Amino acid sequence: MWETYYSVNSISEALALLDEYQETARIVAGGTDLILELERGQRPTVNTIIDITRVAGLDQITLHGETIRLGPLVNHNHVVASELILTRALPLAQASWEVGAPQIRNRATIVGNLITASPANDTITPLIALGAQLTLASVDGERTVPLREFYSGFRQTILRPNEMVTAVTFPALAENERGFFMKLGLRRAQAISVVDASVVLGFDESDAVTSARMTLGSVAPTIIRVPVAEQALIGKTLTPETISETARLASLTPEPIDDVRGTAEYRTEMVKVLIARILRQLAQDTIDAGIPDNPPMLWGDNHATVKIGLAETLKHTGDTPIETTINGTPVEINTGQHKSLLHWLRDDAKLPGTKEGCAEGECGACTVFLDGAAVMSCMVHAPRAHNAEIVTVEGLRDDEQLHPIQSAFIQESAVQCGYCTPGFLMSGAKLLEEIDSPNQEQINYSISGNLCRCTGYYKIVQAFQEASKAKQKS
Repeated sequence: MWETYYSVNSISEALALLDEYQETARIVAGGTDLILELERGQRPTVNTIIDITRVAGLDQITLHGETIRLGPLVNHNHVVASELILTRALPLAQASWEVGAPQIRNRATIVGNLITASPANDTITPLIALGAQLTLASVDGERTVPLREFYSGFRQTILRPNEMVTAVTFPALAENERGFFMKLGLRRAQAISVVDASVVLGFDESDAVTSARMTLGSVAPTIIRVPVAEQALIGKTLTPETISETARLASLTPEPIDDVRGTAEYRTEMVKVLIARILRQLAQDTIDAGIPDNPPMLWGDNHATVKIGLAETLKHTGDTPIETTINGTPVEINTGQHKSLLHWLRDDAKLPGTKEGCAEGECGACTVFLDGAAVMSCMVHAPRAHNAEIVTVEGLRDDEQLHPIQSAFIQESAVQCGYCTPGFLMSGAKLLEEIDSPNQEQINYSISGNLCRCTGYYKIVQAFQEASKAKQKS
């Protein structure tokens, strides 16, 4: 899939490599889209990967005055867990919670979601509504562009071949501002948006609207604003009549596409529905964010952050050994550098417990722990394993003693064909590590990225509950 893989230890090194390789190189932060595109042959000119995932300090969310800054390694779970984002940029937290499943949110970055440039990508919609800007860096210097001007067409951006996004910045919501994001998908988890919308409003002391930014996703080649509907709100309070008329005006702006996820007529109607629902939320004193308390992250003690960066840049080619620790045992393997972590574990490390179900991050059968965080190994490049710590399902057993989640699956007969079971066990083990006594909602969210075609999930959930009880007794 690639010829050369660099794991860099600084942004300056990444920029130098980008400048050297230009169109043939791509930056990897999460890589959850890029690895699939490479496997499908959709990036035929790309042969060099520049991995920034072990550069320290790039995964921070910070407040500078009244401006929030996201580094290029901030992933979706970082956003969901950030009190700053929840209180001062709620629409972004809501959109991040809707992305994928815990294993994907532990890898997929906000910047990656923006660069992929799909009009169905959830975080673009709230960030444009929040007035976000991107810092684009190269060896020639930096430039700052508004996010709304970053997109030149469907899945197209103005990013130059030797540039990378080094920061996302946007004003924190002021005391007189409220914002909200909402999405319509065809299922409750891991759903691509049929329509999504975000609204940010400013209010005066009488609760009349003084400013309005309204964005729509998945209804046009790029994320769009609806200025007619925005203007209709100015000077008015959010009465039922105002909400109804604003929603109607918003639905008139786009000319949506017809595709397998929804017709244009359906999308037009759903724009009206979503905008009305959002405005009703913003009219209330207390907003229901839709994010559960203490949501399961499955990200370990390090919270999917870089604690210690690489001492030096590493270059992997076809004959460079991958030295890593798997299930507590150091290993050195000279093959498989051009594979996904999933195929490398199965074919080269000879650990077949990790299963391939979909190979595109939909089923969770390939879940492993990478440096403590649960990830979909089909969406990780094999060289990322170098100098890392990996745990597979074979490593859950402790000195011949089954992990409580393994024992519970046996006790509760939570297995039929068994193909998906390794992924469920990995998710369950990480959940119990994080939350001693998870409730059913937390259990359900923890396995939102794991697909079972046999059991109907009842026995699986019951096994999670029994494992929790057993762990508390031990």
